[in-house]
Amino acid sequence: MDRLIYTAMTGASQVLQQQAAVSENLANANTTGFRAVLNTFRAVPLVGEGLATRTFVVDSTVGADFTPAVLHQTGRSLDVAVQGKGWIAVQAPDGKEAYTRNGNLQVTANGVLQTGGGLNILGDTGPITIPPDTEVTIAKDGTISTVPSGMQPNLVVVVGRLKLVDPPAGQLERGADGMFRLNSGKAAAADATVNIVPGSLEDSNVNPVEAMVNMISLSRKFDMQMKLLQSADSNAQQATQILNVA
Repeated sequence: MDRLIYTAMTGASQVLQQQAAVSENLANANTTGFRAVLNTFRAVPLVGEGLATRTFVVDSTVGADFTPAVLHQTGRSLDVAVQGKGWIAVQAPDGKEAYTRNGNLQVTANGVLQTGGGLNILGDTGPITIPPDTEVTIAKDGTISTVPSGMQPNLVVVVGRLKLVDPPAGQLERGADGMFRLNSGKAAAADATVNIVPGSLEDSNVNPVEAMVNMISLSRKFDMQMKLLQSADSNAQQATQILNVA
């Protein structure tokens, strides 16, 4: 009886973990630049004395879906979307480099260019500072230019360039803050082939319908595992009654 109990218990526990991942995807279906979490089940045989008699199911996070999502125009000068592959480099709270596709930028009162979440945007030499009372223009290659408000366009001043990177997907891992980093802990080199679309933002690549269907499927799997536990408990009670009679 214990074999059925532990096998069903393991299955139910791993289904709950996968439901949490799907819930994260659904919660970020409207988050700019979000990359869907990918999960899968894998079978793990129980190794012990003699032949393997049980196989447990383990939830395995295989990574993220890096498929580019739909871009939509906003007309805002500080909105940028990465076109195709690539990432925008930011400074994480720990001071290290991290990567995002969320190009909803803002300028602080001190003139520092940041993400909407308050992380410093990195340029070729570090955080980028925007002069006060200027109009900002971001070019396709990430070059940031400013013009004093009300002045002629011929007074353009280049203040920096976004650090755009494109490391291999296999070297990226998602952190608890939703940002991606190199699994080596190092900083990726700037990639001149990465381009952005000014005045646009990228949607999340989560498919809400697919995620809802997956959630329903996982719910049914969990119910099945719970029924197996109930069956094991019922069988144990009946066996106990038979032994008492004997």
